[in-house]
Amino acid sequence: MNVDSLETALGSWRLPRKAESLRGLRLLFDIRTPAKPALAVTRSVVRANSRLDPFDALVLATHAIRVARKEGLDPAFFCATLLQESLFDPRALSPAGAVGIAQFTLETADAFGVDPFDWRAAMNGSAALLGDYLRAYDRVYDDPYAVTLAAYNAGPLAVRRYHGVPHYRETHDYITLVYVRWSRIVRDETGVVAPPP
Repeated sequence: MNVDSLETALGSWRLPRKAESLRGLRLLFDIRTPAKPALAVTRSVVRANSRLDPFDALVLATHAIRVARKEGLDPAFFCATLLQESLFDPRALSPAGAVGIAQFTLETADAFGVDPFDWRAAMNGSAALLGDYLRAYDRVYDDPYAVTLAAYNAGPLAVRRYHGVPHYRETHDYITLVYVRWSRIVRDETGVVAPPP
């Protein structure tokens, strides 16, 4: 059975701990590189969030990759963004009031018609929003991915006001951390230690 068909074949969020198909999922911590994209992302997720079951991480990673591709995003970039936002935790809550796997505020989620408590809807909404930003900033800025992250973190009005990444320390730190996570996923997927494009 291939990785992409696991989600479809199982069809439920939780399985009994003794399910035969789950034997060996501990190996997701130490996959060989290069690895399939879903396995590379799952490795990053389970290493960053020990509270998340490896199988759940695989299901989430598979869906994230699918929606990233649909929106024209680099899947490793999108997954790195979700890792930075919530560690792929569908029930994440921030002190600032952001909720869910994509860390939407309730106001932002409402404005975009996203249910932030439904991880599929939140991922879909997040990928669509990031895809819109990336398309808007492509060929306008030298690093459209950094500006996309700035818009996601500080808002598109701040990007417009500063003509690119705003001079906010929090936003610069956020971009750096996403890029670090992105490069780790790329390393695990390709076996090459290099920064993302």
